[in-house]
Amino acid sequence: MTDITLTELCIFACSEAFRTDREIIGTGVGPVPRLGVSLARLTHSPGLMMSDGEAFLVEEPVPIGPRGDYKPKFSGHLPFSRFFDSAVWTGRRHAMVTPTQIDRFGQTNLSRLGGTHRQPKIQMLGVRGFPGNSIYHPNSMFIPFHSKRTFVEGEVDMVSSAGYNPAKRVAGGNYAHVDLQKMITNLCVMDFGGPDNAVRVVTVHPGVTFDEVQEATGFQLIDAVEGETALPGNEALAIINNLDPHNIRAHVIRDNPPAIRTAA
Repeated sequence: MTDITLTELCIFACSEAFRTDREIIGTGVGPVPRLGVSLARLTHSPGLMMSDGEAFLVEEPVPIGPRGDYKPKFSGHLPFSRFFDSAVWTGRRHAMVTPTQIDRFGQTNLSRLGGTHRQPKIQMLGVRGFPGNSIYHPNSMFIPFHSKRTFVEGEVDMVSSAGYNPAKRVAGGNYAHVDLQKMITNLCVMDFGGPDNAVRVVTVHPGVTFDEVQEATGFQLIDAVEGETALPGNEALAIINNLDPHNIRAHVIRDNPPAIRTAA
């Protein structure tokens, strides 16, 4: 088990974030979330439905990277309008994304950094579909580098998705479907299970301490650590390898370190 990488541990943790007994569409944006939801579909949550990321539902997860002779097994046409009507606004989707900033309320930013709305210091993607996605269906997050630049003190530079900030809530608004679930990083697994949806650390990766996680975070965390994040077993590792035959996962976390961190 010593040759398991930190990325593979994060993929396994992401798969647990998608654990469900419902029939919903799981969407993982980026290599690790996508491998995580695919692993969940092939192991503990067979009711998860998958998309090829373009316009079709598929019978089995599609491997990432060049496909060679592989032919996806399509089960139905799924254009965006149908995807929105059948899954997004009805809450039958769970997405995992990687925002640039997150604050203590779970508000995210992938639009701009610094400056003003008219003159940002760095212009990024824009809010994309985050505003609607954040109020319609469950969302989780994967962060490959846990730092105060991502988990910011105060509020994110531009709010791209709704969170639990009471100051942002409009009287009479319906926020019942704001459902932020797990955040998996290169240090730990967190959730929003504290008082008033405060962020808690629920597991730390092998060799990491809660104090190290807190030091890398710009806001106060709750120590609810239950133990170390579980390592993937041989079955899970074999599935991950089949889903990522080109080892794209090795380039997600800097230097591709081992899952079990040892003292320097």
